[in-house]
Amino acid sequence: MTYGQAALLGAIQGLTEFLPVSSSAHLALAPRFFSFPDPGLTFDVALHLGTLLAVLIHYRSVWLSLASGALRDPRGEQARTLGLLALATAPAVVAGLLLEDAAEDAFRDPRRIALCLIAFSGVMVWADRSGEKRRDGWREAGAPTLLLVGCAQALALMPGVSRSGATMSAALLLGLGRAQAAELSFLLATPIVAGAALLKLRHLAAADLTGPFWLGLAVSGAVGFAAVGAFLRFLPNGGLKPYAVYRAALGLAALVLAF
Repeated sequence: MTYGQAALLGAIQGLTEFLPVSSSAHLALAPRFFSFPDPGLTFDVALHLGTLLAVLIHYRSVWLSLASGALRDPRGEQARTLGLLALATAPAVVAGLLLEDAAEDAFRDPRRIALCLIAFSGVMVWADRSGEKRRDGWREAGAPTLLLVGCAQALALMPGVSRSGATMSAALLLGLGRAQAAELSFLLATPIVAGAALLKLRHLAAADLTGPFWLGLAVSGAVGFAAVGAFLRFLPNGGLKPYAVYRAALGLAALVLAF
């Protein structure tokens, strides 16, 4: 892998991990669009570590507050909130462990990716228009709501669905406002992205820690951090429709590429 390819994939990962456009779809399609070999699982570790650092830094105060509060009072509100996040994370963890091989092989077919991109674009538009957008936060939503959002997150194992798109759509349909749906989605990204990186670490060897590896990590982290901030500023007024339009266009391009 060249430094240019590493920087390109790092930028793609950083930008698309948190936007509702499916990072896995972009990473699967990019080598085909730009005509270079798929970098494989080891480089995915660098990309996921970069975006993990981005979301940890952005929400560091929230995680520190939750952790310190839970340690002070294991039965208090902060501990309850951590429990809700753990509950919402569980479906994706189970799905990832059961379907890891399929996610890395069969699910990466360009035709399947294209159909997922297009189909879930419609879901996002529907959710953005139909959601009740209550003013109360996700912390007050309760365990059933968080579990349903977690089940939606598990669907993102299929490239083209989008983890953030699925979780935000589910949260909107369950009554959360856009800002609250986005915060919940990004907080749920932390354990999932960390788990994905740890799961793939077993494929990593010392020889893989090359210059392009570290460049991809750095670029994905920097771009990811910027993407989170920009998205949170745009979302309250812009909504999800622009991302849905982009997804549909990318899905059509992927179908042309496949056939």
